[in-house]
Amino acid sequence: MLSAQLAERADRGAPVRVALIGAGAFGSMFLSQARLVRGLHVVAVCDLDPSRARAALARTGYPTEAIGTQGLATAVRNGATWVTDDAAAILEPGVVDVVVEATGSPAAAVRHCLAAYAAGVHVANVTVEADALLGPILGERARAAGVVHTYASGDQPALICELVDWARVNGLEVVSAGKGTKYLPAYHVSTPATVWGHYGIDPAHAAAHGLNPVMFNSFLDGTKSAIEMAAVANATGLVPQEDGLRFPPSSAERLASVCIPEEAGGLLGRRGTVEVVSSLERDGTEIDGDLRWGVYVVFAAPSDFVRDRFLEYGLAVDPTGRFAALWRPHHLIGLELGTSVARAALRGEASGSPDAFHADVVAVAKRSLRTGETLDGEGGEHVWGRLRPAARSLAGAELPIGLAHGVRLVRDVPADSTLTYADVALDETDEVVRLRRELERRGPAAA
Repeated sequence: MLSAQLAERADRGAPVRVALIGAGAFGSMFLSQARLVRGLHVVAVCDLDPSRARAALARTGYPTEAIGTQGLATAVRNGATWVTDDAAAILEPGVVDVVVEATGSPAAAVRHCLAAYAAGVHVANVTVEADALLGPILGERARAAGVVHTYASGDQPALICELVDWARVNGLEVVSAGKGTKYLPAYHVSTPATVWGHYGIDPAHAAAHGLNPVMFNSFLDGTKSAIEMAAVANATGLVPQEDGLRFPPSSAERLASVCIPEEAGGLLGRRGTVEVVSSLERDGTEIDGDLRWGVYVVFAAPSDFVRDRFLEYGLAVDPTGRFAALWRPHHLIGLELGTSVARAALRGEASGSPDAFHADVVAVAKRSLRTGETLDGEGGEHVWGRLRPAARSLAGAELPIGLAHGVRLVRDVPADSTLTYADVALDETDEVVRLRRELERRGPAAA
């Protein structure tokens, strides 16, 4: 068991040493639990604002004397946690076992991942936007360096990958896998200025509690769902439907009837795909027993014998009994991150890791865009992210959502149109752009 392995490391004075980059909400959740686990030692917290890192440590229970200022070696020796704004300084080879990348910035995450690999350090990547943009490259570079690049347990992509792996290890065909969310078609054009109305949150309350309208809008407008499902697809070989996510309304109990192909009576365009189900009917009515906070897998019985077992043991099945679903109703985000950290350090295993280019997320105009405007990217007012099969996005030279931030339009783009590279002025010398071009030259993975 992982807990026993961690305890053994503690008993011999060799805990798993972790460095956290990004002391926001996700990182703070991890900090709150990591201090309670024997065999884990958070040796450093790095943030552009060190005062935010110190505040996160204090808020999550770290005593003042355990928050160090004297450098990494001193923190390791004294069982303390060093606070710094220098990400390079925490990557001393042979000292840190795992880096948790939780900045939320895809460009920064790419830089931090590559630096960690070069130092022989495993990465638990919370910034899934980097995985959606460059995941296959990151996974390949990590493997070449002999380290693990893993999705973050507690986040939905890692939990979905674990369900897919469970099904396949037990000889079950994965028909679909995904998560739940709150969705209506109108949400695609939501902006940070309108997002609180859709959530029913008073803007003054949101401001007083530091809620980020851009982040919340990314979840609402469908972008984050697309990014997370791209990460799942690129780790599991599941291929997106041609038209991306359909967001069918469904309760958890009806997953095996809804998230199967149309020819089998469901609402999906193919088998072996990813999908996100809505907790709302299209008229806005809330669904009883929804899966808004959870994850699921739908699988097929390979024989009448197995179909009969589905029925005998009370699985939620479709009317034929041949498709069944399992789900987890909740995820605990950063509170569960220790699982992927421990797996990487102790077993060299990933809780999902990108290894092939099956899926992409492309930018779609929320409104008519004009030449000279500068795009504001994920969760902003200009574009939302649509899931695509990688073969289709490459064929159309479509602009990834991960490159749709801070770039200038060189021609008008009609509302609801997918942006292409020809629509924007990119800096082709930028490292992230160069790596993306490398990924595109290789082409999509075979379906």
